[in-house]
Amino acid sequence: MFGEDHSLALVLINLLGLAGIVVWLVQGRGRPMARLIVQILFFTGMTAVIYLSGILPHQVVETDLQGAGAYLARSARVQWWTHLAWTLVGFVRLYVVLEHRPREARLLQDLVVAAIYLGVALSITGFVFGAPIGTLVATSGVVAVIAGLALQNTLGDVFSGIALTLGRAYTLGDWIVLIDGTEGRVVETTWRSTHLLTGAGNIVVLPNGMLAKLSLTNLSRPDATLQMSLTVRIAAAHAPHVVEGVMQAALRSCERIVREPAPLVALKDIDAAAIGIDLLFWVAGPGDRLVARNEMIDLVYRHCEANGLALAMPPQSYAIVPCAIREPAPATRVRSRSSGSL
Repeated sequence: MFGEDHSLALVLINLLGLAGIVVWLVQGRGRPMARLIVQILFFTGMTAVIYLSGILPHQVVETDLQGAGAYLARSARVQWWTHLAWTLVGFVRLYVVLEHRPREARLLQDLVVAAIYLGVALSITGFVFGAPIGTLVATSGVVAVIAGLALQNTLGDVFSGIALTLGRAYTLGDWIVLIDGTEGRVVETTWRSTHLLTGAGNIVVLPNGMLAKLSLTNLSRPDATLQMSLTVRIAAAHAPHVVEGVMQAALRSCERIVREPAPLVALKDIDAAAIGIDLLFWVAGPGDRLVARNEMIDLVYRHCEANGLALAMPPQSYAIVPCAIREPAPATRVRSRSSGSL
């Protein structure tokens, strides 16, 4: 359509490529959908011109390599491959944005984007400039082995981060507790580490390699509600059902706990001194644990005082008083009967 030398087609492809870059930059990062539409339109236009003119992006025609045609041909093909990479990357990033997980899927997104750019770079090197890709891959393999040995720990953290992301043991915003007692909210995940925001307001940085080896509990799964318990000992001066009713009233009046699941009163044990009770209730999330426990302790005290119940002392505080040792009774004096005179 454009003639044997493809000059007009090559010029048009270069103009479309440059215009696409300018419009893409003008859109900005804040408009991913608009950016993707621009990329698709310009890439489609460049592909149509290539198809109609019979130009093969993966093959350099000898007639194009004469004079200025060589620069136009290589520039057009480089821009076509570059716009192909940008279009594919745009689809990947748009998927992450539509799923409303832009930070959670960052590791996986970066991995796919890196694979796309690497594939396009090798394609440009081999198809446009005619470099031997096999030799480059073999050489890069040797370099990769050397770099892998030198960066063994770092690479371990990277692959552990990928495994944690794919396994979805936690996501951003989840509250997790490690087996060593460290707990906090996941605020950031990078290639090498995971950042936890603790209840004290500090950031704990955990290498992904170490995190993958530790057992952890996700307090945000399957939902954010968290069970809590409070142990109370009431003096055994009232019937257990009376004590249970007072504790139920205290639970119902607490505003910091959730109503579903319903709070429970469990009579745990009883002895001559006290009735042991476990109050079981649920809070909306880990951040509500402290205020809910404080309110429950205050309510238990006030309801006991209002209903005449006394709190019992803990078992370990009972004093053991030894029995008094009884002294032996004094010996009974036996009076000898004096013999009287007959």
